[in-house]
Amino acid sequence: MIEQNLLLILVLLPFVGAVAAATLPVNAHSAAAWLSGLTMAGGLAILAGFYDPVSQGLVIRGTVQWVPAIGLNLSFRLDGFAWLFVTLVLSIGILVVLYARYYLSKTDPVPRFYSFLMAFTGAMLGILLSGNALMLVVFWELTSIFSFLLIGYWHGNPNARDGARTALVITAGGGVCLLAAMLLLGQIVGSYQLDRILNSGDIIRAHPLYLPVMVLFLIGAFTKSAQFPFHFWLPGAMAAPTPVSAFLHSATMVKAGVFLLIRFSPALGGTDTWFYVVTGTGMITLIMGAVIALFRHDLKGLLAYSTISHLGLITALAGIGGSAAILAAIFHIVNHAVFKASLFMAAGIIDHETGTRDMRRLSGLIRVMPITGALAIVAAGAMAGVPLLNGFISKEMFLAEAVGWHNGTWLDNALPWLATVASIFAVAYSARFIGSVFFGPLATDLPKKPHEPPHWMRRPVELLVLICLIVGILPGQTLGAVLNAALASVMGRGTEHYDIALWHGFNEPLMMSLLALAAGGLLYALTGRWVARGPEGPPFFHMIRGQKIYEWLMLRLSWKWPRMIHGFVGTEKLQLQLRIMVLLALAVGFAALWNSGFIGPIAKWNTPNLAFGLMWVVGASCAIAAAWQAKYHRFAALVLLGGAGTITCLTFAWFSAPDLAVTQLLVELVTTVLLLLGLRWLPRRRSEIAADRLLPARIRRIWDLVIASVAGAGLAAMAYAVMTRPLVPNIGDWFLRNAYYEGGGTNTVNVILVDFRAFDTFGEITVLAIVGLTVFALLRRFRPAPESIAAPAQQRGSTPKMLGNYLLIASMIMKYMFPVLIVVAADLFFRGHDLPGGGFSAGVTIATALLLQYLATNVRWIEARITVLPIRWMGFGLLIAGATGIGAWAFGYPFLTAHARYIDLPLIGKTPAATALIFDLGVFSLVVGATVLMLIAIAHQSLRAARMREAEEEAEKKKETA
Repeated sequence: MIEQNLLLILVLLPFVGAVAAATLPVNAHSAAAWLSGLTMAGGLAILAGFYDPVSQGLVIRGTVQWVPAIGLNLSFRLDGFAWLFVTLVLSIGILVVLYARYYLSKTDPVPRFYSFLMAFTGAMLGILLSGNALMLVVFWELTSIFSFLLIGYWHGNPNARDGARTALVITAGGGVCLLAAMLLLGQIVGSYQLDRILNSGDIIRAHPLYLPVMVLFLIGAFTKSAQFPFHFWLPGAMAAPTPVSAFLHSATMVKAGVFLLIRFSPALGGTDTWFYVVTGTGMITLIMGAVIALFRHDLKGLLAYSTISHLGLITALAGIGGSAAILAAIFHIVNHAVFKASLFMAAGIIDHETGTRDMRRLSGLIRVMPITGALAIVAAGAMAGVPLLNGFISKEMFLAEAVGWHNGTWLDNALPWLATVASIFAVAYSARFIGSVFFGPLATDLPKKPHEPPHWMRRPVELLVLICLIVGILPGQTLGAVLNAALASVMGRGTEHYDIALWHGFNEPLMMSLLALAAGGLLYALTGRWVARGPEGPPFFHMIRGQKIYEWLMLRLSWKWPRMIHGFVGTEKLQLQLRIMVLLALAVGFAALWNSGFIGPIAKWNTPNLAFGLMWVVGASCAIAAAWQAKYHRFAALVLLGGAGTITCLTFAWFSAPDLAVTQLLVELVTTVLLLLGLRWLPRRRSEIAADRLLPARIRRIWDLVIASVAGAGLAAMAYAVMTRPLVPNIGDWFLRNAYYEGGGTNTVNVILVDFRAFDTFGEITVLAIVGLTVFALLRRFRPAPESIAAPAQQRGSTPKMLGNYLLIASMIMKYMFPVLIVVAADLFFRGHDLPGGGFSAGVTIATALLLQYLATNVRWIEARITVLPIRWMGFGLLIAGATGIGAWAFGYPFLTAHARYIDLPLIGKTPAATALIFDLGVFSLVVGATVLMLIAIAHQSLRAARMREAEEEAEKKKETA
């Protein structure tokens, strides 16, 4: 139980740190850095406690019940592979935090940066530790969202915005494909649990859906790991701050794709199709990235394409499969993360201290930045695969796999040649990085005078370079046990144990490495000056650039083609848009009814009730009259519409649905009052508004009447068909039987909302909060022109004395109704679990009470006497509802599980009490906040309009006086 709780804390810790960092002041740079660093250090401390069981091959699992009835739970698992990856993410994350503390400017909103960084780290840990395939996809998409925020951190830079947008579109689109793959895998295997999927390789490979699953899965993995042809988003992401580049492109974002390939290779790999697609794509990416990197002039651009190339190497190993190839892939993931993070940080130091990253302007920096130069040279040597550095060992393991026999196909036979060519270009671009920047005459036209950075800014690079040396010299002693534990967790417990050593004798892989070093150095010596004078990137690559294809597609998908479609079917007239929407809904509804068999003979009509019929004659008359009066008198139309709504409320009560009747009545009240406040914003009627360009006014109104009649008749027919045909099984009967015994309440509707389907309600109030904030934001931006506002009655003429008396009486009644409505709301709230009422009804009642005050008085008067902070009401409502659900976890129950019992109260006796009442309190608070927030926005617009009109009247008086 302790291990399970620690595992859950490990996942939640970065998200808690993100929230805490977001609340810090803008200038709290050191506090944000300390908070982020300590958060990651806490995660490493938890991981250290898991090392012993993980190294012995055990899997630590933690499960939080969510929907256990269908097997959907929040499950996490930690094995040797995940342990190694999480350690890598958190370790490099701490170094990035330290580096960013000195890299970022004091004018930057640094707490926001660390908040995004922590949230991204949490999403990455979620991918690595997920024990459920659907949860893995959720965290997968979260990494896309938070990387978008990190890449676009300097949002004033158009390149950062474009790079962030491209990364989000490509990786999130791949995430959709990954979701489809996981859904299909769950159907094939019969479970979404990762353990079950990973152990069902034979079932998956033998299934007819294997090929579609593999294609969808690989699209998701390839987009995230920047494999050809989806590679182009990664160089664009270099517009991000260097700490972001160092973190996302060394140990996290792009490594998520190769992590997934390795994790699922036992389940999806082992076929010729997998070998051709994965290994072929990896080799193309490996060579393409290496070639383009040699021709890049921007330091971070060179490192970006080298990252693409190394990711192709890891992908190729995942495609080859087998224990040795997977071990080499895991080892190279670690090595690449170490030397690439150090290189990105070194590039950031060079940019920070010289003011440029253009290698054509940089030269001879070893003279003024000797320590940084020495560190960068060692890290670049590791990237090139120089002996005694960590990159050499894992690259030699890759070459050993390339020369080995796998299936004898043309691709298998070509692997040694392709690997050697890619290695030659890797040495060449590494040599260019060293030679162009640090050697030659000292550059004299730099934006800044170069010098060494602050000591603590360089410390992360020093530590990473030291690791490159130690691992390169003593690989088995440093990482041997961890790598073998990771391999066993991927391939199974019976996997062979490998001894990782620096020296394996003079063999073919060593000869290939030495050839690559010599040929790569010669290639740079022969082409270095020509490349420096050439364009950005190989000249022959510009015709097939993925970025251009993407931009061509985006231009047409997001602009040209939508405008063409809009030209055919679009219109700016709201009535016509609504007409099209209703007609489409009618067509879809008719098709659904026809296919379901509801259209046909219906049950025998019961003898109609005369009173009910007369009531609906009144309701229908109100509705028709409201539609007619809307042309002449909007206030009369609103009153008549309220009459139709009242008949609807009576109908619910007639058919024994008092909860719906109460809710509908309260909603009618609050919407009517809101419409009364909003009527003044409607423009004066003009002939050009009343007329329709396509149809004469009379024909248009008849056409609208026909559409409305058909829609109403269709909805009535559907309701009648549903109510008169037996449904087996009937879910309503189950709720009626179990509402009291399972939910502790006799009001079945309320029990459904706050207990059985509480998660749906939680989602609905979240949407209501978003809608309230959106409406408030839109109304704040609305600036009505004085001439477009309907003039109040006082300006159209004097108010009759009798009418003025009635208005005064109505105003006094509305004032004194406030305490009465509070009592009514309290009664509705506390009785809701057993009698008609509940949090929603009570919230709407309180909102109505406040609305009446705004109608009875003016804005200044009520806000001077009643302080309502609607956003806090909404926030506390969401917190209370969420805390109620999380509280169930503390007792080992699924999220939002309710508990009901009777308690003895003095003088009252046994009283029903349920935790659902607390959840209902959250609903109540949010409904009050969202409704009042919209009310305040409208009321303030009225106040602004009054001030505008007063200013105009004063201006006119001054003119008359003049």
